[in-house]
Amino acid sequence: MPFEKAKNIALWFLRPFRPRTKQYWRVVLLCFVAASTFWLLNALNKSYSTQTTYPIRFVYNNKSLVPVEPLPEEVTINVTGKGWKLLRKSLRFEVRPAEIYIRNLPSNNFLLGSALRPSLVNALNGLQLNFVTTDTVHFNFDERIKRTVALKLEPQQKIVADRHALVGPVTIKPDSVTFLGPSSEVDSLPSPFLLRLPDQNLTESAQVSVPINYGNRPLVTANIAQAVVNVNVKNLLQEERQLMAELINVPAGREANLQPPFLLVRYQLLEDSAALLNRDAFKAVLDYSKYNPQDSTLVPELVQKPPGVRHIILLPTRVKVTLQ
Repeated sequence: MPFEKAKNIALWFLRPFRPRTKQYWRVVLLCFVAASTFWLLNALNKSYSTQTTYPIRFVYNNKSLVPVEPLPEEVTINVTGKGWKLLRKSLRFEVRPAEIYIRNLPSNNFLLGSALRPSLVNALNGLQLNFVTTDTVHFNFDERIKRTVALKLEPQQKIVADRHALVGPVTIKPDSVTFLGPSSEVDSLPSPFLLRLPDQNLTESAQVSVPINYGNRPLVTANIAQAVVNVNVKNLLQEERQLMAELINVPAGREANLQPPFLLVRYQLLEDSAALLNRDAFKAVLDYSKYNPQDSTLVPELVQKPPGVRHIILLPTRVKVTLQ
């Protein structure tokens, strides 16, 4: 039968591999390992030329210089050497990086591959450097500087809630911050350095911790992480009173009729100074020399006010005037 014939042929081919003792396959495996080892040792003793990468290391004074971009860590080279040496280099066993010395702030931000040859030859123990494949190595160093700037509150921010006032000077401790980092980034920081309070609706005096936030500058460090801002907040009272405006520069012999005849002055004052306020010290004028003939009105002007009042509003903003 065809099946039996095929089976007999397969058995005939496998007969030489049929183990004759229990140690047969162990002996076969040992022979294979020994042959492979001799072949590998023989291959590693030969010389080869190949292209590979090799580590480099920049050596510089990190107290005076700082790289503003990640430095390259390796270059591509073509070398010739024994297989053993090439294997050790490829596995990075006892590989000494080629050192590139940066002694002062470089005038150029690159080195040609040919300029790296002395450093590479000095580091390539047992290998012959044929040529440097990498054309150019780029880097960017900046001078490391220290700069101290004063701390101030952002003047445009709203600090207190409505009907509250900021009284007296604001103190900041510490009153300055020192930045350390690349000169290009440190010099771009504002002076004074402005702080923004996280809570801008204060209703009472407080000590507020404000973080020193100088943006996304990972190469810049500050000697403090936050400052404490002391603010004195007091309540405000709101009052209003009627006020008779004085009409000035009216033509001689003429009388003026005002509509409305009274002004309303609305103002705020500190709650603890209400008893001392001279409310009769308000004075407003209507200057007829500034008469607007288009709508027959004058704009009231406050020319006198008692000390301590704030947020003053005169109503109405225009007064109708007719002469008789």
